[in-house]
Amino acid sequence: MKDRLEALKQDAVEQLRKVADGNHLNELRVKYLGKKGALTEILRGMGALSAEERPVIGQVANEVRGAIEALVEEKSSYFQRQATELRLAAEQVDVTLPGRPLKQGAVHPLNQVIQDIEDIFIGMGYRIAEGPEVETDYYNFEALNLPKDHPARDMQDSFYLTEELLMRTQTSPVQVHTMEEMKGEVPIKVICPGRVYRRDDDDATHSFQFHQIEGLVVGKGIRMSDLKGTLLEFTKKMFGPNTQIRLRPSFFPFTEPSVEVDVTCVKCGGHGCRVCKQTGWLEILGSGMVHPRVLEMSGYDPEIYSGFAFGMGVERIAMLKYGVDDIRHFFSNDLRFLQQFARI
Repeated sequence: MKDRLEALKQDAVEQLRKVADGNHLNELRVKYLGKKGALTEILRGMGALSAEERPVIGQVANEVRGAIEALVEEKSSYFQRQATELRLAAEQVDVTLPGRPLKQGAVHPLNQVIQDIEDIFIGMGYRIAEGPEVETDYYNFEALNLPKDHPARDMQDSFYLTEELLMRTQTSPVQVHTMEEMKGEVPIKVICPGRVYRRDDDDATHSFQFHQIEGLVVGKGIRMSDLKGTLLEFTKKMFGPNTQIRLRPSFFPFTEPSVEVDVTCVKCGGHGCRVCKQTGWLEILGSGMVHPRVLEMSGYDPEIYSGFAFGMGVERIAMLKYGVDDIRHFFSNDLRFLQQFARI
């Protein structure tokens, strides 16, 4: 049995020295040292040995096992080092090469328009006010002179979360919050930008979500002429110094009197074209004097104070300013569209 163990050791050492890769090494380890390997097969015959022979053969068997295991470990370490060296060589980086340039992003056209509008009104002494996109029915409708049974609510098909909570349909609630926070103090000059939500079908000019910027001024002696002068100044800075406006009578529950505001066509300059349907004018926003009832509900005496309010859709302004013919382009994340505004 001793001779068999020595022969096994010699054969294993010879085979292991010639092994070429880790898979072959593992096969040889199992062949010689596994539960059904050659060494185990020889040791099964130890039961036939005498008591004096067993310790001697056991010592030889341990020496053979140790020698084979040491060679297996040596070869395994070698293959691991070899694999690491090959991987490092493949991943080698030439640090002298120039870096890969990162593509520079740009402000989204809607955000750019919002920033432009904010800059214009901040320059006229306004401050920015913001509020929650989830509003109560009271602030979204009732405090704006739209009680629960008012037919004008049908103009805004809303997303209700509960009977009293909904996604705001306009940023007008921020005006109410602002007046309440001021607790009857004046003057108030704010613009209220933000997202609003209505259950509109998406098409070239409508979306279930869009952006609004509304403005509010409250003080003593505020007149319709102040509203017109403010909007004329805004449109000239937004669309160019030759822009003119016109006011058309309209209806909004929270303003009285109310007007729609048109600007001279940005495409033809007011001469008439396909964009303005040959009229020379384009509608951009609604406005009016704050309704006495709205002032009263927010803590202001309409016999002493007056004010005006206006509201515009950011997408509408952006479409006119940049000549975009479909509102859905702003939300499609198409780089071909967005890259056109990278240097604006």
